Amino acid sequence: MGIFLGIDGGGSKTVCQVGDETTLLGTGTAEGSNVVRAGERQAGESIAAAVRRACAAALVNPKQVERTCVGVAGAARPEIAEIVRRTLAELVSGEIEVVGDMVIASEAAQGSGPGVIVIAGTGSIAYGRNSAGRTARAGGWGFAISDEGSGHWIGRMAVAATMRAYDEGQTTMLLETTMKSWGVSTREQIILAANASPPPNFAALLPAVLAALDAGDATAHDILAQAGAELATLAKIVITRIFEDTKDIPVAMSGGVFGNSELVRRVFYNSLRLKYPKVVVNTDVVDPVKGALELARKGAHRPRP
Repeated sequence: MGIFLGIDGGGSKTVCQVGDETTLLGTGTAEGSNVVRAGERQAGESIAAAVRRACAAALVNPKQVERTCVGVAGAARPEIAEIVRRTLAELVSGEIEVVGDMVIASEAAQGSGPGVIVIAGTGSIAYGRNSAGRTARAGGWGFAISDEGSGHWIGRMAVAATMRAYDEGQTTMLLETTMKSWGVSTREQIILAANASPPPNFAALLPAVLAALDAGDATAHDILAQAGAELATLAKIVITRIFEDTKDIPVAMSGGVFGNSELVRRVFYNSLRLKYPKVVVNTDVVDPVKGALELARKGAHRPRP
């Protein structure tokens, strides 16, 4: 019986699943493995740790693996794919397929069928495929110029709103929760941290924004609501580009922003349905690693060249 690996190499977390043809045998997690954000060394260590932990949980030797599929941001860049492939080749046997994170999320959401997946984790992207196999994407061009509605975007907006409130002589709960999250004690230290080079992990501020929302902070509410609207816009762009008939289009959500914020999910749903009332939005948040494992299984049955 074949053994397969599926890996979701996210910016904040790496998840690996081990399975045979039909059954999930074990799961392992580690820190993020986005090569651009974490660097080659950290990304490699995180991938290796997740694989070892998953195989240990499954009581499987990594050398028993027949095929691996890993989804990472930036996989279309040959140098990124090669770094990931080289790391895995030292751990597992068999073929290794490196694809974009949106590909494994799409597989988890819609299989080989048509639909749209919107990912909002550390970064963000929308990806869709129609019944003719035509694909389109929107967003996902990096935190400096894109990634609207992502964890990074939310964190950066939170710090900016905190500073704007100070300029206007107002206070916001975000100041307190941000200082606590970053481990600083003054507003001046927040400014230094936010403008450091390399930049800080703005995505780590998502829990601080959620905590401020729970405390009734209006600014936190506005930021998360805007995130939901931005993510809906990404989905609308993809739908407009490749779907002529907007009836019954499956749309799914993935990533920690959707998973942790009911407000983001609600605004996303309402904004998307306002323009496309006949789309079918899956209200469950999709787990991309399941798609990676399924693609590894499917790959084993494809004809070899």
